[in-house]
Amino acid sequence: MSNDYSILLTIDVEDWFQVENFKPWIPFSSWSSHELRVEKNTYRLLDLLDSQQSAVSSQGSTVSGPPSAVRRPPSEDNGPRTTDNGLGVKPRATFFVLGWIAERLPHLVREIHTRGHEVASHGYYHNLCNECSSKDLRADLIKSKKLLEDIIGAPVYGYRAPSFSIDKDILKIIKDCGYLYDSSYNSFSMHGRYGRVDLSQNGTRGIALQISKTQYPVSSILYELPISNMTLANCIFPLGGGGYFRLIPFFLFKKGVQSILKKENAYLFYTHPWEIDPEQPRVNQASAFYKFRHYVDLNRTHSKLSQLLKTFDDCRFLTCNEYLEEMMK
Repeated sequence: MSNDYSILLTIDVEDWFQVENFKPWIPFSSWSSHELRVEKNTYRLLDLLDSQQSAVSSQGSTVSGPPSAVRRPPSEDNGPRTTDNGLGVKPRATFFVLGWIAERLPHLVREIHTRGHEVASHGYYHNLCNECSSKDLRADLIKSKKLLEDIIGAPVYGYRAPSFSIDKDILKIIKDCGYLYDSSYNSFSMHGRYGRVDLSQNGTRGIALQISKTQYPVSSILYELPISNMTLANCIFPLGGGGYFRLIPFFLFKKGVQSILKKENAYLFYTHPWEIDPEQPRVNQASAFYKFRHYVDLNRTHSKLSQLLKTFDDCRFLTCNEYLEEMMK
């Protein structure tokens, strides 16, 4: 491909028992009784990223931090710089961490930050945003942001809604709670939980959409970084990751990513730590459909992720915040 292309790897840090499909059988009140497997799975993802070296030269690397328009002092920068051993630049990712997990595993959150990746918020309780009251949603957004910031000692700029459950009003609440960007818009309309919002009239910076209408003050601006899908013959095909990445043969997935990169110059991918864990406990009470969606090809995800990194190693793997910083220049 080209080192002019940017790939944004994003990981939603939640555990196997917290997914929306299993909520009828695993209520929130039982979470503390289940085996925590997210730590070792997240470490496997961190080690996978550490093991890869992009072919992009050190001159093509970027530093972390907020977009230029809202740059903070160096002491408030968003984490260590990208490592470079002379062979290339280590891929960096954005980890949207669930607050419930962060409270129990603060050392894991610090490890993500220390290894040079971006820590962002996935909320605290993993409740669907469009099923929360405005008051409860604000409390969740503020609580999770402050918790993560206290753990890493640096600002948290990004948010991702559970199951991409956003709408226009929810985006306003996200902005009002102090986030710089959201990454919850998924244009694939055949999934019942994904939020619906018309962003066709919003200004763009690369793949980033400017949500707020005015440019000043800067603190009033919220950017949306949507999940990448492919449009073909006016139909949208889900190509952003998750179960679609596990299910679609890699050679087809690769072709789709290449098409998106040639059109948009950037591609945003998502996955979860539990997706590389074929040994996780089974929720046998769930319907066959939900079990298929959750468990299909878990034994292949880690190797496919490695293949994805190697296939596109001449692209730049940036955090969401780094990408926004470039777009603001």
